[in-house]
Amino acid sequence: YAILSFNGNKIVTTGGGGAVVCKSRELGRRAKHLTTTAKIPHSWAFQHDDVGYNFRMPNLNAALGVAQMERLDTFLAQKREVALKYAGFFEGMDGVRFVKEPSDCKSNFWLNAIEMESKEKRDQLLQFAHEKGVHCRPAWEPMHRLSIYKNSFSTILPNTEDLADRLVNLPSSAKRIKE
Repeated sequence: YAILSFNGNKIVTTGGGGAVVCKSRELGRRAKHLTTTAKIPHSWAFQHDDVGYNFRMPNLNAALGVAQMERLDTFLAQKREVALKYAGFFEGMDGVRFVKEPSDCKSNFWLNAIEMESKEKRDQLLQFAHEKGVHCRPAWEPMHRLSIYKNSFSTILPNTEDLADRLVNLPSSAKRIKE
């Protein structure tokens, strides 16, 4: 199984939710059964043969996703254009590195980010950007640092912590940037 997110900040969105994809029809039938409350098919009886969930996407949301899928190539081209403008803007800027796609990959540029030289510099940039109405965000907090997981197993993750403390996520809409 694999999952796709159609959350509001994704390239293709349905406003929320997602999709499950799998390798076989049998696995697909099992997933559909569990996501439709594991109800045994019957004309009037409501019997369930497993713990299931009501994880169906409403038709209206699915229609929105289908309409956006028809524009996916356009969205990807626009997001690449946005990323190239960011890369040019940050090129040669001291203490800032735009996160570029690896040379052997093709990014969808769902999210653009920069690495700052320190947490202090990151926070100064975030403060300045927000004062100017530019809604940048720090990277997500690593799971092992969240209070809800304080009693969970974790290991030493210096690279994760260092990057999380220095990364800034930039506004990354598929909308064209005005010059």
